[in-house]
Amino acid sequence: MNLALEKTYTLADYLTWDEGDHIELIAGEPVMLATPLRVHQEIVGELFGYLRDYLKGKKCKVYVAPFAVRVFERDNDLPEQVDTVVEPDISVVCDPAKLDRIGCKGAPDLIMEILSPSTRRHDKARKLNLYQRAGVKEYWIVDPDNKDVQVFLLKDGNYIIQAFGEPGDTLPVNVLPGCTIDLAAVFSE
Repeated sequence: MNLALEKTYTLADYLTWDEGDHIELIAGEPVMLATPLRVHQEIVGELFGYLRDYLKGKKCKVYVAPFAVRVFERDNDLPEQVDTVVEPDISVVCDPAKLDRIGCKGAPDLIMEILSPSTRRHDKARKLNLYQRAGVKEYWIVDPDNKDVQVFLLKDGNYIIQAFGEPGDTLPVNVLPGCTIDLAAVFSE
């Protein structure tokens, strides 16, 4: 898809694009996403499986990309007013009022991003700052190359590093009491 770089886009534009195009909008700027590598997909599958199994019968729901998250959208915003739409690798939403036919309106409780060569800087800096401003309570950055995970928790409006883990470690999911993830299974390759 050819998008004019000097134009500002909104959710109204996003909803007209081909579902096969992986494009995020950050402050109206389109960010093209490459197709994930196989190891990325395997890690997403493991994490999603842990979360799905834990959340069975609970009110929180887990979603895997592509899943449109409009972190700054307010109740009465029109699609033409929403200029930020991201597609996190994994999102957990505990407030059913945030879910609609498009995806999630507002900040999910938990977001996990699996780094790819093309998204490394985007996920570690730009999205970290975006999720912090939006009020995402917990943010995991999963690095397949280094086989490690950084866990950030929102405290007084700022992220603090809560945990760092690698294969052999089991990390708690802080927003889901009792939920833990064995990183040996996540990084099984």
